[in-house]
Amino acid sequence: MSCINVPFRNRASAHNNIRMSYIKVYVHYLWSTKNRYPFLNNDIRVDVFKHIRENARDKNIYVDFINGCSDHIHCLVSLNDDLSIGKIANLLKGESSYWINKNKLSKTKFEW
Repeated sequence: MSCINVPFRNRASAHNNIRMSYIKVYVHYLWSTKNRYPFLNNDIRVDVFKHIRENARDKNIYVDFINGCSDHIHCLVSLNDDLSIGKIANLLKGESSYWINKNKLSKTKFEW
């Protein structure tokens, strides 16, 4: 692409014809249950993953991949332009632990 020398007053219209770059950033989140307690057994793991995905969708967070085992999960999330990395983690972890406790999926208080 060659440079265009355009007077200042016309630069906006000249830039309208230039293609903008497209960038997509993914973050791999990994978090464990408190004290790595093996809480996420086969009976509830799928329900927890499904709930995290649905909750993320409601908050306009795109979860590309979620999986894990009894004491931790992996979550691959596409960043959007209005939420920070930390805010996404807080929303997903906080709401999911609240949901687990509200639905009494744990005999004791569940925490990540």
